[in-house]
Order: sequence, then C-alpha cells, then structure tokens
Amino acid sequence: MRAAIDGPQAGRRVEEVLDRLAATGDRAACEAAEELVRVLMDFYGAGLARIVEKVGEAPLKAVHDDELVASLLSLHGLHPEDVHTRIGRALAAHGEPLELLGFDEHTGILRLRPSAAPTGCGCGSGGQDGAGRTLEDSLACFAPEVTGVEREPAPAPAPALLQIGTRPPSPARVP
Repeated sequence: MRAAIDGPQAGRRVEEVLDRLAATGDRAACEAAEELVRVLMDFYGAGLARIVEKVGEAPLKAVHDDELVASLLSLHGLHPEDVHTRIGRALAAHGEPLELLGFDEHTGILRLRPSAAPTGCGCGSGGQDGAGRTLEDSLACFAPEVTGVEREPAPAPAPALLQIGTRPPSPARVP
C-alpha cells in the first residue's frame, strides 16, 4: 500500500525531481520529463473531466472540503466553486483570522491582513513563518490560482477610552 500524499507534497516532489534532472545538464532528459508530466496531467485531467461530466456537480459537493480532491479539480479547471469561494475555504481551513482585501485574477496575488490586532507579547515568537506556510499549502489545495500572498499589517488598535469622573466627596474632617 502506498503512503498517502497530499496536493502540495505532490507538487513539491514533481518540482524536486525536475530540478534534479535539470541539475544534470541533460537538456533532452529535462524536456522529456517535462513532456511526460504534461501528458500525464492531460490524461488525468481528461479522466477527471469525464467523471465530473458523468456524475454531475451534486455528488462533488460532498468532497468540496477534501483538500486532495479540491486541488485536483482546481488544477484541471473542474472545481464547481468559483475562485473566491475556494479562497474563502482555504482561509477558513487555515484558522488564522484574516481579512481578505482583494484578489487580482490577472497576477494571482491575494492581499490579506490580520482581522484583529495581534495578541501576545509582540516579540514575534508566534511562528508567523510557519503559519504563512500553512496558509500557502491551504491555498495551493483549494485555490491554485493564487500565486502569491501579500500581507498588510494589522490595523492599529483603537485607543482605550479614559474615563474621567469626579472624585466622591470625602468625609468631613473633624478637628
């Protein structure tokens, strides 16, 4: 039985293999490998398209949340949900509260910012780099059209209200 692999892992492995071939300097082998990947992608895409055509969109709703299925359908342009809905799914799967500022369909750039002021000590030890990679993986599964993410800083928190009142009267002093 084969070990399970997810969409981002598979994409990284293909890139690693193609990079290793490119490092050999054998241009003919590189071109053959890239053609093989294209032919296999076309073959699997055609098979998936036929499945979608035969079963219709209704049964696919049951697998919208499955990252592997979502990435395969999206990769072949077969996902029944539009890109904005899939971006929303990716953001929800990621878990970090992020505000979507926009998505440029021509460049593939997604603009985000934290939807709440950051909490904690502010020392940066919260693992933002790890969270960014998780977000990238989630986007790669649900919305491979996203080629880059630009994060804007969180909005500054509103200043706290200072309550000013009168001091309660002090008891009369007795001499």
